[in-house]
Amino acid sequence: MTPNPRQSQLLEEVRAKGVVSVEALAERFGVTLQTVRRDVKMLAEAGLLARFHGGVRVPSSTVENIAYRQRQSLNAEAKQRIARAVAKAVPEGCSLILNIGTTTEAIARELLRHRGLRVITNNLNVAAILSDNPDCEVIVAGGVVRHRDRGIVGEATVDFIRQFKVDIALIGISGIEADGTLRDYDFREVKVSRAIIEHARQVWLAADHSKFNRPAMVELAHVSELDMLFTDAPPPDPYPQLLADAGVQCEVA
Repeated sequence: MTPNPRQSQLLEEVRAKGVVSVEALAERFGVTLQTVRRDVKMLAEAGLLARFHGGVRVPSSTVENIAYRQRQSLNAEAKQRIARAVAKAVPEGCSLILNIGTTTEAIARELLRHRGLRVITNNLNVAAILSDNPDCEVIVAGGVVRHRDRGIVGEATVDFIRQFKVDIALIGISGIEADGTLRDYDFREVKVSRAIIEHARQVWLAADHSKFNRPAMVELAHVSELDMLFTDAPPPDPYPQLLADAGVQCEVA
């Protein structure tokens, strides 16, 4: 589903507070309990919220990401703003690696008018998008294709990435924890992303506000390994100090 404006605001409220009662949501948005329950039912069926008696919370699994189609619609406008900001910062005539994720796919769409790019990716969706840009050379990594999101993972993918040293790695992530660790769900995907970080001169992370304080099982890296962070809202505490201490430039779109 694609949430309507009220449902998107409801999602933001739950994400900000973690756990919220149905009554509090009705009061917050000036609607009836029946309207909130209907919205919550739809969002829960889409996997965007978890219901319990009298209230709702954010799904908090550390072992499994929400479905790809649901992630495409989640915070779509924020991802588009982030993608525009990233594309504005990417110089023409440079080399890039883009990894798996709906945010990196949004970035690819914003790079369609760039000239002289050489892009390496383990994301078939990114490759398909950028193949429409005649001034962009697209190099697709080998490996095993995940059916759910067309990401390419595995040891062959890691070995492929290690052949290159690019100007910029543009990566997405599933969660950023309060200690500054960047986390994801699939250890095979993390191994590829780790190789991407190690084989780039600069590392740019694109992450919308929902990724802060979101748990995930596998550690990928630390914010200190980033050069830039692109997000859509000012990061909550303690992230501003973490980023400042690590010398990471934060761009809020």
